[in-house]
Amino acid sequence: MITHQDTSFQKAIDAAESLPIDDREELLEILRLRMAEHRRGEIAANARETLQAVREKRAKFGTVEDLKKDLLGN
Repeated sequence: MITHQDTSFQKAIDAAESLPIDDREELLEILRLRMAEHRRGEIAANARETLQAVREKRAKFGTVEDLKKDLLGN
């Protein structure tokens, strides 16, 4: 088991453990929602970058075999 003595991570765990069970469950739900929102932001940023690459003709199109050849330099 990894220990995080006196770190902000451990302090956050200790603070969460001091909450009543209902508050802990609410905290978990809030964290899940925020993590999902963060991930959606990352996906949107990747999509914007990809669309920009397509507009600038930097994107390549092809099959999986084409990708393998390109990656392997064949």
